[in-house]
Amino acid sequence: MGTFVGSRREGWRGRNRLLRRRTGPHLAAEGIEVIEVNRPDRAARRRSGKTDAVDAEAAARAVLGGRATGAPKSKDGPVEELRVLKVVKDSAVRNRTQAINQLKALVVSAPAQLRESLTGLSNPALFKACAALDPQASAVNKALSLLAHRIKQLSAEATSLTRRIAAILQAHNPQLLELTGVGPDSAAILLIAAGDNHDRLRDEASFAALCDVSPVERSSGKSQRRRLNRGGNRQANAALYRIALSRLRWEERSRAYLLRRTAEGKTKREVIRCLKRYIAHEIHRAIASAPLPVPDSLAA
Repeated sequence: MGTFVGSRREGWRGRNRLLRRRTGPHLAAEGIEVIEVNRPDRAARRRSGKTDAVDAEAAARAVLGGRATGAPKSKDGPVEELRVLKVVKDSAVRNRTQAINQLKALVVSAPAQLRESLTGLSNPALFKACAALDPQASAVNKALSLLAHRIKQLSAEATSLTRRIAAILQAHNPQLLELTGVGPDSAAILLIAAGDNHDRLRDEASFAALCDVSPVERSSGKSQRRRLNRGGNRQANAALYRIALSRLRWEERSRAYLLRRTAEGKTKREVIRCLKRYIAHEIHRAIASAPLPVPDSLAA
């Protein structure tokens, strides 16, 4: 049995990235061990340069030396469904925000009579009023009407995708949604970071490092402190931050923790960092309890 080494060099484009995405799953389905290698050390890359040949050699040496043992994401289960749906939903939300900003900018520069009739309305009322404008009256009316209908369509699309994501989460990992402060969006982001084959994460500490919340020693002769790792998944880190803020607002346990640690001299920012680490532990426990996907070859 052979071994295929896939490099995750930052900045890959075009055919190299496409080859890695197609070759890895195909070889894994054929029973060939696939190992994913992170980008080379920055100092080593400066010494040796950055080419496909140099990176391939560095990846092979990392595997032979035992420094790289990571398994790539399988991308053949419900988490992959969440990923593709989340991509479309994020696009719909961004486009809706852009359309709202464009509509409000056009209202500001609209003719005085039209502007006065639309000023002061709430967002839902503003969109409804713009959608009811006669598009044949003027170019401004037509533009506002088109933008209002676009906002309505994108809102319905985002809502539909949110329901679909929640349904997949409820079927795949309902215990994750039961945690305080964890909604469908945050749960989807954290599951996407872990992948379908969450067994590739050795323990909850590796998941914390993946989510950018593992402590890094930054002490000196005059102070003893730690900071969080900044080399992980930033979207997962942002999801943990939103969960922490939600818990500080609604959960008595987290509020008591904030009061206790601030009394010890820590700032609120440092307390949130500690809280994110505890939340990562709970999230990993919920993710690890979900069943692993069955490969197609075994299911058949």
